[in-house]
Amino acid sequence: MPLQHRKQDGLTLSDGALLFSRSRRTTAPLFSRTGRTAAYTCAVAVPKILLYYVFTPLADPEAVRMWQHDLCESLGLRGRILLSKDGMNGTVGGDLPAVKRYLRNTRAYAPFANLDVKWSEGSGFDEVEPSTLSEPARRSGWAPRAASGAVLMSADFPRLSVKVRDEIVSFGAPGELQVDESGVLGGGTKLAPEQLHSLVAERGDDVAFFDGRNAFEAQIGRFKDAVVPDVATTREFVAELDSGKYDHLKDRPVVTYCTGGIRCEVLSGLMKSRGFGEVYQLDGGIVRYGETFGDDGLWNGSLYVFDNRVSVDFSDHTAVIGTCVRCGAATKRMQNCTDASCRTQLVVCTSCAADSAPFCPTHAPA
Repeated sequence: MPLQHRKQDGLTLSDGALLFSRSRRTTAPLFSRTGRTAAYTCAVAVPKILLYYVFTPLADPEAVRMWQHDLCESLGLRGRILLSKDGMNGTVGGDLPAVKRYLRNTRAYAPFANLDVKWSEGSGFDEVEPSTLSEPARRSGWAPRAASGAVLMSADFPRLSVKVRDEIVSFGAPGELQVDESGVLGGGTKLAPEQLHSLVAERGDDVAFFDGRNAFEAQIGRFKDAVVPDVATTREFVAELDSGKYDHLKDRPVVTYCTGGIRCEVLSGLMKSRGFGEVYQLDGGIVRYGETFGDDGLWNGSLYVFDNRVSVDFSDHTAVIGTCVRCGAATKRMQNCTDASCRTQLVVCTSCAADSAPFCPTHAPA
């Protein structure tokens, strides 16, 4: 039977989704529980992670936040989701059927129909005592159970977080971003992985790869000869571009890249508005490129990710390009500075980490 749609307070959702108004909240069933009423064991559970984003105008991000939060709870998912008036950016993890159901329900909301998604393997599950969970999560028929009765939740995220922010990717320049139902306006030309290879074959060394991530992410993986701006957070990019350091690239073809593509949607537009004449963005980011070419293309090393996996490889022959800050040994292992107030990520080999707690230069003991 075709999906039926209802409209309420700016949200058009398929039957089976959650409907909210600002003054009251009502719920319809999230899914048919046929075949999912009894908890099933971890023997058949498959941990998966979904990375996704969409740029589209949202009239009421707070209403969408409530819907997304309850949808994830009812499916036993963990992860991080950011919403703004310009769209949604998220990554969630859980059992494969639950993540599939989440994607289906989310895409049933018309503005999210063109959600850009990437799948990856999860690392496993945490066994969580049911009494510590919210009632929707505890009663979920979609979260697998261990033989002990514990609920199995994604081990790659500590909790579920769904928030509304000024930006879904924090460049600190919300006034410069313009979106409509088709996505970002004024961004760089999108290149599929195969098109990127064609550009490099045609233009050779004139092509400049521009890393749109934080500098520490590039320490364990990057494109060959990439320009890596010295930024600790995404918010530093605007000042970095305005500094003039990269003006020599304004007449060259510049390919921006990032983890999943979302940061370059914004970065490429910022570069174009600052006089960079030929700007591209790697569509789907490093993730989609790795899915296409693995470690047999232009990418070199491991991909840093913002969850408990820390990094992912694209093959069984991934190059190790990171070097331990202590001994210089080749490693892809990263961890936080030991100082509790510091968020600096350091490349530290297993041996040095076991020897003593690593500190960044700012917080190193005298």
